Amino acid sequence: QCPIRPGKSYTYRFTIQGQEGTLWWHAHSSWLRATVYGALIIHPTIGSSFPFPKPDRQTAIMLGEWWNANPVDVMKEATRTGAAPNISDAYTINGQPGDLYKCSTKETVVVPINSGETSLLRVINAALNQPLFFTVANHKLTVVGADASYLKPFTTKVLMLGPGQTTDVLLTADQPPKRYYIAARAYQSAQNAPFDNTTTTAILQYRKTATTSPPIVPFLPPYN
Repeated sequence: QCPIRPGKSYTYRFTIQGQEGTLWWHAHSSWLRATVYGALIIHPTIGSSFPFPKPDRQTAIMLGEWWNANPVDVMKEATRTGAAPNISDAYTINGQPGDLYKCSTKETVVVPINSGETSLLRVINAALNQPLFFTVANHKLTVVGADASYLKPFTTKVLMLGPGQTTDVLLTADQPPKRYYIAARAYQSAQNAPFDNTTTTAILQYRKTATTSPPIVPFLPPYN
């Protein structure tokens, strides 16, 4: 599909049949989807509800991949040389790399929560090429949906999402009121293939917690 021209608009109409939960939209021209994307949330129909206890809040968590170069130029260079595209310079959560990258601490995304609350996290892997592990320090994740379909709930500490995949999880604020890292990094099983081995973070922050306290660091599986 051709890009929308500057100053113009385009309305895309489609029918939803039997889908509820989280999907996403993105640019479809070259590698512009590296930065042009967002959540697409399908709520239960009026008069119905979730097939699980209604969460106190909902938050979209969009995992992204960032190049310091123009991503379109990265793709053009790969096409010209026949080599794989240069690896990304960072991963992002809701557009920000987080504390573990140089100069980005002030813009780290903070997700607020009250003790005892249950939050529905809608986790989306909007990275170009990279499967990603995802976790929240010291908290369990109850998976209730994937790709706009409900699942039989199960509990885990780590998710793995391929590019384009979405997973809906319930997180209950049942830990001491502190600050906890939300983190994502690569899953890479191909031997000797270069990849971005950095880690992106956001912060799950219990209300009335001192913002000067360092966040608790989570466990993430080995890259492979």
